[in-house]
Amino acid sequence: MTGEHLAVIDIGKTNAKLAVVRRSDLSEIDVVTRPNTVLPGPPYPHFDVDGHWEFILDGLSRFNAEHGLTAITITTHGAAAALLSEDGSLAAPVLDYEHTGPDACAEAYDAIRPLFLETGSPRLSMGLNLGAQLHWQFLTDPTLLNRVAHVVTYPQFWAHRLTGVLATDVTSLGCHTDLWNPHERRFSSLPEALGIADRIAPPRKPGDVLGTITTEIARRTGLSTATPVLCGIHDSNASLLAHLMRRDPPFSVVSTGTWVIAMTVGGKPMTLDPARDTLVNVNAFGDAVPSARFMGGREHDLLLGGSATRADEADMREILTDHRMLLPAVVPETGPFAGMTSRWVGDEPPPASGQRSAAVGFYLALVTARCLELIGHEGPVIVEGPFARNTPYLVMLEAASASPVVPTTSATGTSAGAALLLATPGTPDREATHRPMCDAHLRDLCVDYASVWDAALRGA
Repeated sequence: MTGEHLAVIDIGKTNAKLAVVRRSDLSEIDVVTRPNTVLPGPPYPHFDVDGHWEFILDGLSRFNAEHGLTAITITTHGAAAALLSEDGSLAAPVLDYEHTGPDACAEAYDAIRPLFLETGSPRLSMGLNLGAQLHWQFLTDPTLLNRVAHVVTYPQFWAHRLTGVLATDVTSLGCHTDLWNPHERRFSSLPEALGIADRIAPPRKPGDVLGTITTEIARRTGLSTATPVLCGIHDSNASLLAHLMRRDPPFSVVSTGTWVIAMTVGGKPMTLDPARDTLVNVNAFGDAVPSARFMGGREHDLLLGGSATRADEADMREILTDHRMLLPAVVPETGPFAGMTSRWVGDEPPPASGQRSAAVGFYLALVTARCLELIGHEGPVIVEGPFARNTPYLVMLEAASASPVVPTTSATGTSAGAALLLATPGTPDREATHRPMCDAHLRDLCVDYASVWDAALRGA
């Protein structure tokens, strides 16, 4: 594949994005976005795939006219799959994984789901286990299974629309679905139990070329019919990929967005605890990756309500000195502190203040540090996504993890990672070198604050 400009379809839980990425340096040179608004139903809350599709086609058409596109790759959030009829159309809408419907039949699902030792997949609420979604959909619509000819994971739903080729990918299957055995690199026993073993599309590596765009897509967008489309990748693993290719272990990557996903490479051997929301992810090469996660971006938005004021050093020092802190968990359904009820210690900082932004950043960093501890982190911590620009978060994470923290400065690591499936980068990022996040005195205050936070947790 030759040509400088690549199109990346990037469907996150909060926003959908189409980006033009330059092959030579993986920089985004043009971007359009739209909210990933969940439609209420019927028959249940589901993703607006038709709206996304028009957005994607319009964007591909404009970007091709303005930049000339030579290939397309895809990254999406996990915990989503498409159930396709024989003709390739949706047999049912793509379920929003935050719908609580699957909880209603949790006992029946638990009776058939494989053990954590087989899948590395913890039991999660709502539809966060993809297997639980499928089980609930088939149980509540007895005719659905007969209408389903193919099951594809979410990046490959978009790849199928572009090419007509059916696939799943190892990173999406390895994202707490219960459907994959990461240790043996094959499907788990669950597809057979669900009755879809002969319908779930074959697993492929994210960098595999599935095919070229259809004649219809070429006519609509102006792209050449020879335009290749890659299989696609789970978004957190897209963030991880660049570092797998550029760094020697040990290190960890923290991918931030709606979810904060911590993934460690070459760390200390650990026995993962599914009750703490640790799990085994699968990277782009099919390897198992110890991981932990919590809904940090959602917590950030709930706590700041969209009116965040940037915290300066005085705000941080005030919060650190007064030991005003938030204990977990703001979103109690997931994460290392699942089931706990959040509360403030000391006076709660007022809304829209720098002090509140500082306290929230510290809280999110301390939860992240606990995630890293649970998965055996060693070496530097690379922070991807919006929290890479959150100074209180970075300052506290470096102190609490006792590790160098390296923030990336791109808007998101997912698009660059997805483009890396197609690109051959030159030298490593010069930005990815470590500079201390703060002076020694502020770091000492952070270490003390983290110690007090841990003590407050133990006394909670």
